[in-house]
Amino acid sequence: MKKVLVVGGGGYCGSVVVPQLLDAGWKVTVFDILRWYGSDHLPKDNPNLRIIEGDVRDTALIAQACEGQDAMLHLACISNDASFELDEKLSTSVNLDSFEPVVIAAKKAGIKRFVFASSSSVYGVSDSPDVTEDHPLVPLTLYNKYKGLCEPLLLKHTDKDFVGVVFRPATVCGYAPRQRLDLSVNILTNHAVNKGKITVFGGAQLRPNLHVQDYADLCELLLTAPDEKIANQVFNCGFQNMSIMDIALIVKKVVQEEFPEKGEIPIDVTTSDDPRSYHINSGKIKRVLGFEPKHSIEEAVRGLCKAFREGKLPNSFDDNKYFNVRTMKAVGAK
Repeated sequence: MKKVLVVGGGGYCGSVVVPQLLDAGWKVTVFDILRWYGSDHLPKDNPNLRIIEGDVRDTALIAQACEGQDAMLHLACISNDASFELDEKLSTSVNLDSFEPVVIAAKKAGIKRFVFASSSSVYGVSDSPDVTEDHPLVPLTLYNKYKGLCEPLLLKHTDKDFVGVVFRPATVCGYAPRQRLDLSVNILTNHAVNKGKITVFGGAQLRPNLHVQDYADLCELLLTAPDEKIANQVFNCGFQNMSIMDIALIVKKVVQEEFPEKGEIPIDVTTSDDPRSYHINSGKIKRVLGFEPKHSIEEAVRGLCKAFREGKLPNSFDDNKYFNVRTMKAVGAK
């Protein structure tokens, strides 16, 4: 049985990835600052799960956690661009300063594979019809700048015994045990279901999207693929490149089907101060690894509708836990 250390495994994506890896036979150690978002969403009754509550900036604790592990999946960060309205020092220390020490600790402990979750937002604004992995990185915020800066910090330490791979996922969407409602598809669905109205900021911006289940499948693949196929590689991964307005139209259609009693759901359009717009090409990961996302935006919206209907997401506007920035402000994260 292989052992994997999932740094940031208590987050939105981790809450789908971790149970999947356990089901696949991995022994999983989650390393996460769980006091911000809690840990009740993790399968604590699974004997193959170990949970370490820790800060990714605590290099000594990370080094201890690395002992005896075969692989590391690095998901930890102060995520999404809006988080930088908080405290630049917090985000800089977590997203950039802590990264290379974690890489060094992993290599020193004898970890054989390091999978790093970067972001497709590193491309910023691009008019290119197909943004491949070779496209220049044009970050608009410190979040995507730091993601881009971390990639070479991993790859400068790799060798035949320490294999590193980077993936740049599109904006993640869909239902997860540790839900986020501050991501574009999820935001629009929450508004449609619970406010009976969709507000679109701008609308023309192109955004690639990736269902959280495809994200989890990708993580599992990158942990198991042959070394020679992934060593020092960078992979885009997105499914549907759509404008915000087109996403809103899908949300409107699906929510009206799922909740016919709500009647016609209007779409209001207003100006946006977020110019990020890019269309990523995910051909490389299909070509090299045969990986193609299977789950659509429509499926993500239907999954969220089901969760709302079943009462899994109560107080979806008022509870801070669904919103990263609000939670970190509330707990005084530093």
